[in-house]
Amino acid sequence: MTEQDGSQDRHVSAERRLGTVGIAHRPVGRREATAANLAWWDADADEYQATHGQFLGDADFVWCPEGLREDDAALLGDVRGLRVVEIGCGQAACSRWLARSGAHPVAVDLSWGMLAHAREGNARTGPVVPLVQATAEELPLATGSMDAACSAFGAIPFVASVEAVFHELHRVLRPGARWVFSVTHPMRWIFPDDPGPNGLTATQPYFDRTPYTEVDAEGRATYVEYHRTVGDYVRALTKTGFLLEDLVEPEWPEGHTRVWGQWSPLRGKLFPGTAIFSTRRDDR
Repeated sequence: MTEQDGSQDRHVSAERRLGTVGIAHRPVGRREATAANLAWWDADADEYQATHGQFLGDADFVWCPEGLREDDAALLGDVRGLRVVEIGCGQAACSRWLARSGAHPVAVDLSWGMLAHAREGNARTGPVVPLVQATAEELPLATGSMDAACSAFGAIPFVASVEAVFHELHRVLRPGARWVFSVTHPMRWIFPDDPGPNGLTATQPYFDRTPYTEVDAEGRATYVEYHRTVGDYVRALTKTGFLLEDLVEPEWPEGHTRVWGQWSPLRGKLFPGTAIFSTRRDDR
């Protein structure tokens, strides 16, 4: 759950470690994006956990900064006995919630730094969730080995090809299996990442898919995040064999005062900050 333009939630320590000096408006391929985001999340893992760990919990399934929990939303349905892969697991709190709910989760993340926090979470809570370091575009899982897949702001915004991820998930999921993922709502791309009044004025074209890229003094990417429209996601899902069953846009809850980067009560009252795509592998 990150932002586009260096707002208060962008962690300065990681930028300093990686030598970030500015922003580039240019295409970024898969290899460069993978290397940049691996380095970024390794550098930022400790501060990210320190900032957001309490909100996300040790064994809780929080879909988004709005605070929607799987306990209430039940987007995955009854998970008891299911083999579930979590994509971009971070500290793997969602996977530990799944384990406590009777599922058999596998937690996958690109970052070794984030997986270190996942190991610590395993030790604190008891459920020993299997942890796998891998890119979401190449999952080291057997074909048809998973009964469901999920991702709460993990991996999807940071990969060069969302179709590659969806193809992999179609491969590892059994027929009819659910694939549910949350991302920053695509309409947020047109606004500055500012939780205050400045974040209420559109400044960026919605149809500009050029990724947001931070670079070092040599022009190498240090952080990459991709924008896709709602239609892009729907077409990619359909092309790779998934049926979109629902698009959930969580409303900002009354009394919820937490500011998370560009998410805030001010903006949440006016337009959505999160999109949750609820899909199934389509085997009709």
